[in-house]
Amino acid sequence: MNFQVSEKHTPQPGSSRRQHHDIDQLVLCELNPLVVVDRLDGEDVPLTLLTFGSVREVCPKCQHTHLKLVLRQTSVRMAHLFCAECESCFDARYPNGAPALTI
Repeated sequence: MNFQVSEKHTPQPGSSRRQHHDIDQLVLCELNPLVVVDRLDGEDVPLTLLTFGSVREVCPKCQHTHLKLVLRQTSVRMAHLFCAECESCFDARYPNGAPALTI
């Protein structure tokens, strides 16, 4: 797939950020990009995705790139984490199985 990533910057409150512990680690599951993103213009046309910042989780495939949060939008069917390096998509769940990307 051919992705172009734009990022929307949102302010991060410094004092309200929670402390990260091992219990906060998310379980990542790779998703098929063709199921997550609608390719309305075909495979040859670059797809522009709006991301909402990087998360602390690192891509399990690349093992060095922080994943970016992609929320639902015109061509995105479900919120997911995206690796701009290898163009992989991931779902995120808490260790107890609860979805981490739902509102």
